[in-house]
Amino acid sequence: MPDAQKSLDVRHQDKGFEEKVIFQDPTPICVPCPLCKAEKVLDFFQDNRRNYLRCQVCNLVFVPPSQFLSAADEKGRYDFHQNSPYDLNYRQFLSQLFIPMQNCLNLGSYGLDFGSGPEPTLSVMFEEAGHFMTIFDCFYANVPSALEKKYDFITATEVVEHLHHPIMELERLWACLKHGGILGIMTKLAPDQDAFSSWHYKNDPTHVCFFSQFTFKWLADQWGAELTFADKDVVIFSKKSLSSEGETSPSRFSLPSIPSRQGRGDSRC
Repeated sequence: MPDAQKSLDVRHQDKGFEEKVIFQDPTPICVPCPLCKAEKVLDFFQDNRRNYLRCQVCNLVFVPPSQFLSAADEKGRYDFHQNSPYDLNYRQFLSQLFIPMQNCLNLGSYGLDFGSGPEPTLSVMFEEAGHFMTIFDCFYANVPSALEKKYDFITATEVVEHLHHPIMELERLWACLKHGGILGIMTKLAPDQDAFSSWHYKNDPTHVCFFSQFTFKWLADQWGAELTFADKDVVIFSKKSLSSEGETSPSRFSLPSIPSRQGRGDSRC
């Protein structure tokens, strides 16, 4: 193997599958932030696999594009996920987002599960609760017309950390959301620099963007959205309604007042 490359043995615990992922040696890289496009980016952390940079404007921590997996390698990892709507533990995991979203919705709302994965489950849970669902996933349900409709609510569970072009994808989702609608995101929030080195979430080579509370607040400001931290890993954006005069008014959904706590499947390919 050339000196310019290293390998990492990755074990899929669910099936005991092992693969060897090839990474370029981390070297100093200067790239703009993929979320806010600012060039005020500093080195944040480096291990023997990747560089991690942090934006000084929106606080996003991200991996430079030169160190992304190929689409084939990325999908290869997702193919070994064993999530299923019949898995009660997985349903419980998704309930972190499902419950606060469901509490805000009118019966018969129309939703989009963005990044639904190989075994869509959250969409099934919302359908069981009386809503109408559409799914989209870059690898498993790549139907572009799904991103041309308007929805009352949109969910993205364990997705934003995979986005190669986060501002493009998030703006696309925001445009798909009706006025008065809600966008729910579930992802682990990036810790401070001292804790980052031992943070397990960064070790997944498909994880390339890490959001903090500050990052989500920055995004809410850009959108003029109301932001609720509904759980330690769950954020909900509320898009303001339009009055008959064209002025904005609060969302028609009433989000519960919950104290904030620190804490796939995009169309990127």
